[in-house]
Formats: sequence, C-alpha cells, structure tokens
Amino acid sequence: MGSPMKLERDALQPGAKTVEAAVSVAAAAPVRRKTVFRMLLSDAGSCVALALVVLAVLCAAFAPWLAPTDPFGNDLANTLKPPGEMGLLGTDGQGRNMITRLLFGLRTSLLMGLASVVFGCTIGGIIGFSAAYYPKASGVLMRFMDILLSFPAILFGLAIAAIFGPGLPAVIIALTIATVPLMARVVRGSALVVLQQGYIEAARSLGLSDLRIILRYVLPNCLSAMFVFITLRFGQVILLGAALSFLGLGAQPPTAELGAMAADGRNFLFFAPHVSVLPSLVIFAVVLAFNVLGDSLRDALDPKLRK
Repeated sequence: MGSPMKLERDALQPGAKTVEAAVSVAAAAPVRRKTVFRMLLSDAGSCVALALVVLAVLCAAFAPWLAPTDPFGNDLANTLKPPGEMGLLGTDGQGRNMITRLLFGLRTSLLMGLASVVFGCTIGGIIGFSAAYYPKASGVLMRFMDILLSFPAILFGLAIAAIFGPGLPAVIIALTIATVPLMARVVRGSALVVLQQGYIEAARSLGLSDLRIILRYVLPNCLSAMFVFITLRFGQVILLGAALSFLGLGAQPPTAELGAMAADGRNFLFFAPHVSVLPSLVIFAVVLAFNVLGDSLRDALDPKLRK
C-alpha cells in the first residue's frame, strides 16, 4: 500500500483510471475486526463484560418466554415473600414474582437506553460532521452544544416531564438531548483529524461531493471512536434513566423498570430489602459491564494502546 501523498499524486495525474480506488485504499481503516475480537477475548475482564452484555440482551429479548408469571398479575396474599418462597427471588409489594419483574424491568431499561442512544448519537453525529467539515458553521453549532452541556440530564427530565407529563417518552427525550452534544464533540474531534489527511484533499480534487466524502472517507475512519463512545454512553444512559425513574419521572406503574422498582422497595428496606436491592444489583451489573466493554474496545481499537 502506498502512502496517502503518493496516492494523491497518482490520482491527480492525467489519465489515471483508478484514482478513486486509490483514494479508497489510502482511506482504509487500519484496524481489522479479527484483531479487535482477538484482543477482547484475550482479556478476562472484557470476556466477562461481553458475556454479561450478551446475557442481558438475551434476557431482555426473550423476557416474555423466560418469565414464569404474568408481570402485571397481583397476588396480595403473597406479598413481600423473601427469596426462596413463592419463587427463587421472592415477591414484591404487590405479590408479583421478582424474576418476572426483573426480566421485564431489564427489557424496559435496555429499550429506553437503546432509543436514547440511537436518536442522540444520530443527531449528534450529523452535527459533529457538519461542524468539522464546514468551519463557518462550527462556531454556531458547537456553541449551541456547549449550552446543552451546561444542563444536566435530570434537569432536562424535570423540564420535559413538566411539559408532557412523566413517562418513558419524557425520559427518552431528556436522555437524547443530553447525548447529542457529547456525541457531537466526539465526532467533530475525530473528523477534524481525518480531514487533515492527504486522501481527503485528493478526493476533493476529484470533484467528489461533500456528502460522498463524508460518508465514504470520513465516517469509516471515525467509527472506532464512535463505537467506543456508544458503548460507554449506553451504560451511562441506563444509569441516568434509572435515576429519573427512581424520581418518578420515568416508567409509571404497573410498567416494570429497574429504577422504578428500586424506588418502590424503599418503604420495605428493613423487612424486605430484596425488593429494592435486586433491581439495584441488576443496574450495577449491566452498567459496569458496558463500561468495562467500552474501555476494552478503546484499548483494542487504538493502535497506541495495543500491546
């Protein structure tokens, strides 16, 4: 493979037949998927984190088939049963099976986090690429992002819940708004580095459109940083969503959500602590797994950190 500058010179020569192919070769990502996967599997912590993430996703996806009982069915004759009675993990204040509630609560939390991350990262990515590629718009866009960064996600949740009422849509909107400026900064920083490369100038000299340059050459070389951010942000969003639900701004009864379940068990901490402790432990395990996996991905995708 030739250097980007050599490929650029070849591309600018009259009669070059594969100039765009040469630019594509110069822009190829240096990280191979097999290398990244091998590095993840070589570390015990990342293997455990990956296993926990896969287990959580599978439990959430198959919750309707794994749950032993109806998640909304009350049994007031068997309320607050300790683990080992009326099910492996006991029952809650309404007599509902804790395993069932945890499965559906995990499902709700992951879906809430997924929606927030997808919407927030998509909008933030568009803003970040636009700010990096068009310097004249960068000042206005990034100053607006700085304004959004000055407000905590909980404040967004309070404001949106006051306007639209508490519920999952309010939490998703709040977490999406809180994710946009963070993603925009990550994408802009990565894109600015890529735009300094010689193959970008070669692509511009060929007359390629701005959109094509961004999608074909800039975006692929920013995916590593984006994947790391998305993985880390997913755990943060789940934690923030649980906090908002704990305050009563998220999922409303009888919907199962881990933060709301932890809040419901506050009144029973002294004689039925499992109602609040179990969903808190699930939140802790899932968030920790995503954080460890994000750190491992960063180490595997960054050539400077590879062993």
